[in-house]
Amino acid sequence: MPDETLYPLKFTPIYKSKVWGGRTLEKLGRTLPDGPATLIGESWEIADLGATSASGGGGGEARSVIADGPLEGRTLHDAIAQFGPALIGDLLLTESGEFPLLVKYLDAGENLSVQVHPSAEYAAAHPEAHLKSEAWYIVHAEPEAVIYKGLHEGVTPQQIRQAITAGSQADVEALMIRVPVKAGDCHYLPSGTVHALGGGILVAEVQTPSDTTFRVYDWGRTGRELHVEAALASMHMGPARTQAYEKRTHIAGMFTTVSKLVSCEHFRIEKVRMSEAYEQEIPYDQPTVWMVLEGAGRITPGIPARQGKHPRPGGPVTFSAGDTLLMPAKMPDARVAFDQDTTWLEVSFPQAGAGKLA
Repeated sequence: MPDETLYPLKFTPIYKSKVWGGRTLEKLGRTLPDGPATLIGESWEIADLGATSASGGGGGEARSVIADGPLEGRTLHDAIAQFGPALIGDLLLTESGEFPLLVKYLDAGENLSVQVHPSAEYAAAHPEAHLKSEAWYIVHAEPEAVIYKGLHEGVTPQQIRQAITAGSQADVEALMIRVPVKAGDCHYLPSGTVHALGGGILVAEVQTPSDTTFRVYDWGRTGRELHVEAALASMHMGPARTQAYEKRTHIAGMFTTVSKLVSCEHFRIEKVRMSEAYEQEIPYDQPTVWMVLEGAGRITPGIPARQGKHPRPGGPVTFSAGDTLLMPAKMPDARVAFDQDTTWLEVSFPQAGAGKLA
């Protein structure tokens, strides 16, 4: 097994133009495609989907391509097939053998549609539909920005149908729970939760690998399909049941702070802060995703014993704000050094006992 080529993987973003999108990703140092008139709504950072829905991902497959290093040009799917446990540890892949997360940025220049993803009961009865539980970390929010998360107690399917039929924004909004947000907030949205991302917000989204989305209401926009019956069959009536998943805790040390944001059966999200000039070994034994929010540093993978004193081809992997990296499960003796105070979202898997930076 040629594990000497494993190193932190960066991927070429898969950008998707959306009617509700914007150019806020440029604040993360991104060079976006086309001109300023092109609205980029999504950047798929890590994806391994053999198929996408026409109304979501646009149809066809979506597989992230490694951006640099010895594996440049290979897909994540190919790398998993080649390296197996050296890359993914004992992580359980999807039934179709794909990476079990889809990691994105969403840039909402305008409100996203009011939508819901299939409930477990709906997905069980409709094989083409897939669960989609997700979390939003608010990277940037304009003043007075809001999200919509769940329905008020007592709202009925008949009320929802009537509000949609009337086409009244005020009536639809009155049924939903409006939540003011600011940078640093994090919200979990289990499949079946009625929700909408409000305009003026950039989020990092971590989700199960599905793009099955049922639109309920599109804020008066025309030309996009609604899926009212499927949505009504899937949605949880009442407030989002998320408090148990969003218990924020903090662990602080001399050089680091780790804040737990979301912990569910699909993934864990923590925000990690490290001080400039700090250096330590990377302790992971399972795949871990970093979404770098600020700062910069470099990771030097360990040198396998049979290579003696010869450096790994390609040298250290550098990172800075806006980068997303997948850390392989096996990088013996790899070390990270921080050139600036650095903050990132760290995504790991509950079923895997991964080590932690400390």
